[in-house]
Amino acid sequence: MHIGVFGGTFDPPHLGHLVAAVNVAHVRGLDEVLFVVANEPWQKSGSRPITSAEHRLAMVELAVAGRAELQASAVELELGGESVTADTIEWLQEQHPDDHFELIVGSDAAGGLGTWRRADELARLAPVVVIDRPGAIGARPPEPFVYDVVPCPLVDLSSSDLRERVATGALIDYLVPDAVREFIDEQGLYR
Repeated sequence: MHIGVFGGTFDPPHLGHLVAAVNVAHVRGLDEVLFVVANEPWQKSGSRPITSAEHRLAMVELAVAGRAELQASAVELELGGESVTADTIEWLQEQHPDDHFELIVGSDAAGGLGTWRRADELARLAPVVVIDRPGAIGARPPEPFVYDVVPCPLVDLSSSDLRERVATGALIDYLVPDAVREFIDEQGLYR
């Protein structure tokens, strides 16, 4: 199988994530896109409160429901500890040696790939698919990363903006799937 690995905090997952994933799957001919929920996102630890990994996984499961090519993945929760993308890709390759994996990142993260933990190893483990994001158009991975850019509609959404909207009582209707919005309301998240 040809699988895209789309990792993130997904706090919360939104329509921008989904638009990017289905477009990459289509353009790259992927069998699946794994939405890999970070267990402990080391790049964000201490900078803000992070919703529990279990709640974030539940929201991703709700967000991707009904699209066979989109799958929620708990691999980083199962691995435990801080989430390191190279560890995740290595584990996936060990478990599925006949599958081909590609790392999907937004252009906002692509330029910083060289600062990620085990970056040199990550560059050898999987090619990178870059999706331009508003505010970071044109940012690309440094050498030695091998990458391709997939054009996608630019959806100017961010999870931080959505958390702020919820906190201030603004609507998030049509910005996240209805099931995700209902889960946020039921669990009292971001208030």
